Amino acid sequence: MQGTGSRELNSIDEYVYALKRMNWGLTLVIGALLTISVMFIYSACYISDELPVRTLYKRQALWITAGAVSYFLFALYDYRKLRKMGPWFYMLSLVLLVVVLVVGVTVYGSKRWLLLVPPLGIGIQPSEFAKLSAIILLAGMLSRFGAGVKKMGLMIAVLAVVFVPMLLIFKEPDAGTAMIFLPVAFVMMFVAGIPLKRLILLVFLGVTVVGSLVTVVLAPERFGLREDQSTGVMQFVGIKQYHKRRLRGFLDPDKDPTGAGWNKLQSEISVGSGGKWGKGYKKGDQNVLGFLPRSVAPTDFIYSVIAEEMGFMGSSIVLFLFGVIILFGMHAALVAQDKMGRLLCVGVVTMMFIHTFMNIAMTIGCLPIIGLPLPFLSYGGTFMIVTMSSMGIVQSVYIRSRPRVRSL
Repeated sequence: MQGTGSRELNSIDEYVYALKRMNWGLTLVIGALLTISVMFIYSACYISDELPVRTLYKRQALWITAGAVSYFLFALYDYRKLRKMGPWFYMLSLVLLVVVLVVGVTVYGSKRWLLLVPPLGIGIQPSEFAKLSAIILLAGMLSRFGAGVKKMGLMIAVLAVVFVPMLLIFKEPDAGTAMIFLPVAFVMMFVAGIPLKRLILLVFLGVTVVGSLVTVVLAPERFGLREDQSTGVMQFVGIKQYHKRRLRGFLDPDKDPTGAGWNKLQSEISVGSGGKWGKGYKKGDQNVLGFLPRSVAPTDFIYSVIAEEMGFMGSSIVLFLFGVIILFGMHAALVAQDKMGRLLCVGVVTMMFIHTFMNIAMTIGCLPIIGLPLPFLSYGGTFMIVTMSSMGIVQSVYIRSRPRVRSL
């Protein structure tokens, strides 16, 4: 007797069968990256004089454990039930984004965290939840329409869904996370069938607006503006002075090598000095001597630590593992039984790719420092749980993608 992979899981046997249907190759690759994460966060922190920093690898192991639980829970959960829950997740994420702006903890000039256990410093970062909730909501919206997907109103609705959390996150400010929403929405709209001409027009408008803002910030005289008028425009659109310093540090790091350009220059030295085989585990001079600041080495610059200690070959293995994850995610999208499953996988894979590409490009000096963590590797609790939950959803789609054969 033949059933389908869409059968609901309602008994222990069903859950066991679902676990057998999982893509265990994907799970093993994720496990390899998580192991690398703990190893090199330890390497980045073990020599620090600050106890909280020195023990970050232990806390990362706890976040990985929580992430693993969420990974398997989402894998076993029927992804199609997320359609009804999507709007509620999205509204909750917006409420949390508003709350964090009011009572959030300010760290390095940004309000991004809500403390849950103040004595232990344990909190959540609502912007991370907002990314996943937006993907779930968009997958549900775009999968409901057939020919109607080509209507302009749907594209406007999609843009509204992403612009609201973007503006709230930009207000924190967290420009790096805010930038993730648009490319994810763009790819999901393309896969859903929204006409390419409209999407190209959208990209053109976006590039024009961003280009104009960059010019106003860096060369206001091109628009006939004085410096004070340029500052007024920056304040109106929410651009902070540190954004300006980072952009100038990226374009000309030698102009302020001990300030805005420091992290960029030290990261490039770390990556370049690793050579072919690296300097050895826990033997990276940039890291050990503190030239690559220990406040960012285990988070946004973990790839720099890996590249210095393991060299080109080690960092290439990391890139290969990320490539395998993206290919597995694309395969899950291709074999998905329905449009929502396909869009969920596409949204998650795009988010992973953008994070990986921008973080590594940032560490090797190809993009400005925008504070984006590297999936599975960078230290961070909320980011780890959301990343693992996202991959669990991909597994859920894959588990239910193939027909199930049962004996009589």
